[in-house]
Amino acid sequence: MYTFSSKLKTFSIILMVLGLLGVGYGFMTSQKSLEEVKTMLSEEASHHGGGHGEATHATSGHDTHGAADAHVADEAHHGDEHAEHVMHQIHNRPYAALYVAAFFFMMIALGVLAFYAIQFASQAGWSPVLFRVMEGITAYLLPGALIVLAIAIVAGDHLFVWMNPDMVNPESEHFDALVAGKSGWLNKTGFIIRAIIFIAGWSLYRHFARKFSIAQDNAEDNSNYKKSFRIAAAFLVFFIYTESMMSWDWIMSVDPHWFSTLFGWYVFASMFVSGITVLALVTLYLKSKGHLEFVNENHLHDVAKFMFAFSIFWTYLWFSQFMLIWYSNIPEEVTYFVTRFQDYKLPFLGMVAMNFVFPILLLMNADYKRVPWFVVLSGIVILVGHYIDIFNMIMPATVGDRWFIGVPEIGAVLLFAGLFIFVVFTALTKAPLLAKGNPLLKESKEFHY
Repeated sequence: MYTFSSKLKTFSIILMVLGLLGVGYGFMTSQKSLEEVKTMLSEEASHHGGGHGEATHATSGHDTHGAADAHVADEAHHGDEHAEHVMHQIHNRPYAALYVAAFFFMMIALGVLAFYAIQFASQAGWSPVLFRVMEGITAYLLPGALIVLAIAIVAGDHLFVWMNPDMVNPESEHFDALVAGKSGWLNKTGFIIRAIIFIAGWSLYRHFARKFSIAQDNAEDNSNYKKSFRIAAAFLVFFIYTESMMSWDWIMSVDPHWFSTLFGWYVFASMFVSGITVLALVTLYLKSKGHLEFVNENHLHDVAKFMFAFSIFWTYLWFSQFMLIWYSNIPEEVTYFVTRFQDYKLPFLGMVAMNFVFPILLLMNADYKRVPWFVVLSGIVILVGHYIDIFNMIMPATVGDRWFIGVPEIGAVLLFAGLFIFVVFTALTKAPLLAKGNPLLKESKEFHY
């Protein structure tokens, strides 16, 4: 049986404490008043060479003073509107930072759960030695998903503008006809009900898959394995639908004016490669501590192949979505990428490099896939790249050009990284690290090519 080391447990708790401090600091420093924001914008304008108010306008005739006064009033009105908009963006930042990190770690667990189900449904012979590691990682799914839902509900229109009732009120100055037209789907009640269905379905599959896996350890026949096979096949159908709808609700709807028919697959590719990468890192950590002696370099090679393959798959989907939208140049669609090129050029292009260029360079060689430290290096680059991918999905619609990877963002990552480590490694202590009753275990132990 695996024992959660006191050092690792202490490390996870320290991460959570530091993360909470960082998140708290983010919320405290974001509560700027309108006057503070106006002062900040004025300083920015002077830093960049002056603002609108410095321009002079010539008028003629008896209404000179009236026209000038009207112009000044109009400038002041627009200035107030802009300052209020920026103030809201600054207020949104800690919520968005928390949400990005929460979703990132939740999607890792969900990606591993899908990978786990695929292994059973396909009756793969190479992977049973890794099943208990997968089960440990998926233990984070239920608390992680509930946290994402809680943040979404508490944050409200700080993240999802359609949750503001004024958006669908024709009498309000904030009324948005397009959002109102989507209110049959984008409403808080439907959002919560769908989320509960998603989380319940994923968690129920994980519960029964884990139950049958442990029961199979001491079983005299393969009945529990057969049950695992059947529920895995059913779950994958459920997952295909709910993962797409989840991606619409939990990510794409932060910008309700934009849509992409490829988005569900795109998010799936990101979560799948991130999950497989974490599977590789946790496996290598356990092996370095003297566990998983039955995992050999061939298993590591196969996991690294999946990391490589799904990095390419992610790139294919990213380019397919980007190229078609950019080339067609339809305003409702292309605005999504224009915003990211204008205000997020570094994280947007950097994310593509980390999620495509680096995996190609680091993992294309078959021999490198068998070198643990090389797989760890590649895994770190991939995970950072996909965190920035989620960052690029959420931040432009919530904080606009007021983004920065600072204390709130780093604090949120530390918080959920610590929680993830604590939950996963606690789960690993609950059962032997070898699914000894699996009928394909002998084939898995002797796996080589």
